[in-house]
Amino acid sequence: MTALIEVNDLAKTFDVSAPWLNRVIERKPRQFVHAVDGVSFAIERGKTLALVGESGCGKSTVARLLVGLYDPTRGEVRFDGQPTAAAFASRAGRALRRRMQMIFQDPYASLNPRWKVREIIAEPLREHGLLTDAAAIEQRVAELLRMVGLAAADMEKYPHQFSGGQRQRISIARALATRPEFLVCDEPTSALDVSVQAQVLNIMKDLQRDQGLTYLFISHNLAVVRHVADEVGVMYLGRLVELAPKRTLFAQPQHPYTRMLLDAIPDIRMTGRARTPVQGEVPNPLNPPSGCAFHPRCPHARERCKRERPALLELRGVKVACHAVEEGRL
Repeated sequence: MTALIEVNDLAKTFDVSAPWLNRVIERKPRQFVHAVDGVSFAIERGKTLALVGESGCGKSTVARLLVGLYDPTRGEVRFDGQPTAAAFASRAGRALRRRMQMIFQDPYASLNPRWKVREIIAEPLREHGLLTDAAAIEQRVAELLRMVGLAAADMEKYPHQFSGGQRQRISIARALATRPEFLVCDEPTSALDVSVQAQVLNIMKDLQRDQGLTYLFISHNLAVVRHVADEVGVMYLGRLVELAPKRTLFAQPQHPYTRMLLDAIPDIRMTGRARTPVQGEVPNPLNPPSGCAFHPRCPHARERCKRERPALLELRGVKVACHAVEEGRL
């Protein structure tokens, strides 16, 4: 299989310094946050890669870099073999944006409350010049609504007349309007009830099967990831610490952080397996730890972990960035 998306050494740094005058008066240096710091992965056509990790680890920044909402500080994204940074800056950007779309986290914030559903879903069709005839647009909007399990008559309603789950379906219908090949889903079910989450996830899986869609799925919920992903990347403080096929990751997690995340999932079967509670807090990204960023929370940390940052290496068929795994201590 060929990769539709290839990400190589992607990085994004934000300048979060105080205003210039404050820095001069208070003699403070400039401050930078390395939100994404050297991330590399590939997604095969028709497959789903899930990125997981605690809040603030850089997952959403990766999503925005992929669809061109942010410009990368370093590294590149290739879509179907073509670098996206140059394409987004040129006339080819419009055609590229049509092929990749994003579903946002909050269905209450991502839909214009003053527009009817008809206008919300028709906007990408008009913006990209896909359809101009009013009757054809109406027919396509009705078709998209049916595709996500809503009725054609719902196009006459406003977003406030729908529940959270129904709004997210409208967001999915809008994303599908341009017939994209790649969807970036930034925690699309985190604002929804568990029962509604399952409905939305099932719709997304059905659409993937029917239309051959490729997904980057961002979540902090490993139970959701288990349901949708083919491959899972675990992020910590802007870096990938483990990248593995879903079954391998859940059955044999390698990185201590991945183990900690999996141990935090409630154990319904009460297997009696020893569980390590999630310890400590995510460090301040303005002042990250030296060496391996996870070492202050890691039960296996040694002197090398404090000094030297581990590289993402292929070990036992998975990619993992951990000195303890590399040295065979785990």
